[in-house]
Amino acid sequence: MILSSGFDWSVFTPNVNQMIVDGVWETLYMTLVSTLMGYVLGLPLGIVLAVTGEKGIAPNKAVYGVLDFIVNITRSIPFLILLILVSPITKLIVGKSYGSSATVVPLVIAAAPFIARMVESSIQEVDKGVIEAAQSMGADNFTIITRVLIVEAKTSLIVGVTIALGTILGYSAMAGIVGGGGLGDIAIRYGYYRYDMEIMVVTIVILVFLVQVMQYIGMALSKLTDKRRIK
Repeated sequence: MILSSGFDWSVFTPNVNQMIVDGVWETLYMTLVSTLMGYVLGLPLGIVLAVTGEKGIAPNKAVYGVLDFIVNITRSIPFLILLILVSPITKLIVGKSYGSSATVVPLVIAAAPFIARMVESSIQEVDKGVIEAAQSMGADNFTIITRVLIVEAKTSLIVGVTIALGTILGYSAMAGIVGGGGLGDIAIRYGYYRYDMEIMVVTIVILVFLVQVMQYIGMALSKLTDKRRIK
């Protein structure tokens, strides 16, 4: 069964093939749902961080300090440890602490602060001259946020989505260690515990392929929205 003796395709029975297909869908489900929910929390959090920061349009040391502390603490916890720490919350919300749906909970908790930092960075890159022009025309902060900051930062924000998808997909694979479902779970159960290297190699190849596809789509969209490329 080892790679040096040749790749044994006989292990890929109809049941194994169906298991891998199901694993792909579970991985996509965990990644996409977690990213979406992560942005529901992380996008406004990142905007508030950027706006209340020292160089923001509405500096507020107290608000920024509290949010900055929460984001830093959450991001400092390794995902596998976070997975275990929030298992009681996961069980309370989902009814169980294993499986693809249960994995979404810790994925969102891990993704939200990560996304918030990327959003904050993207908004901070907006040209100050554009912001000052909007302020000189009497635009209020809400208008500047929705009509200037987000619009001007959309290319960077799309790149951030691409990075988030790849990172969250990697987290979902790690969750396989505790029965999180998806391709990571298959790779660990068969590749590590049962020494079926063929199955492990195939799952890794699929994971890499999924990341590359997401990255390609994301970068293509970012180029379409990049005004600097328009002549």
